[in-house]
Amino acid sequence: MFFDLNVKGDSLENNLILASEASKYGWNHINFSYNQKEFQEGFDLKDELEDNLSDVINFDYTLEIKSTNVNEIRKITNKYRNKASCISVVGGDLKVNRAVVENVKIDVLSRPYLKRFDGGLNHVLSKEALKNNVAIELCFKDVLKSYLSYRSKFISNFKDIYVLYRKFDFPLILSSGAESVFDIKTTHDFIAFFKQTGLTDDEIMKSFKTSRDILEFNKNRDKMIFKGVRRVVDEA
Repeated sequence: MFFDLNVKGDSLENNLILASEASKYGWNHINFSYNQKEFQEGFDLKDELEDNLSDVINFDYTLEIKSTNVNEIRKITNKYRNKASCISVVGGDLKVNRAVVENVKIDVLSRPYLKRFDGGLNHVLSKEALKNNVAIELCFKDVLKSYLSYRSKFISNFKDIYVLYRKFDFPLILSSGAESVFDIKTTHDFIAFFKQTGLTDDEIMKSFKTSRDILEFNKNRDKMIFKGVRRVVDEA
């Protein structure tokens, strides 16, 4: 199963076009991602999308928080935790990277390397990501839409994160960050790209499983007493 938790949400028409194209290219599930200012408007399209996509592709929503204010990130997370199937925070700022991997209510630290000269992670943050089950997201769009030294730096940052991933085994997910049909690639091409950057087939397939696990976990998050223990209602 191929999961992409970061396809940029837009209007109903554009979402339908993106979802249809993703389905043709082999994707089984996509999440439309909206930032905190656009999320409710995008979420209101859900019923119409379900009417049109029920036989095409599975979909849900990612809240992609964009802020360098740690307190604001915490407040937005608490506000939308029970509505979004995935909460992601765009990283890059070191204090944001740290706050995110320490917060069990957040699912994904997206692009911790953004606007940095390094991968944005270290041994301490890697351990926190593992401890709190916060996935690290690498976005294909960053390489697709960059050139020359910028593209080289992104790939170098990916490789730095791979080293930490293999040492600490924190959750890792891969996304397209697709904004238009021209950004969507076949699953074969997507896998081939990440193999070229240094991941193995098993590691890539594990990333798709991690994306699926995030969605499954959040379906039952309100019943979770603590990690690994879920409240079960006795209907007898």
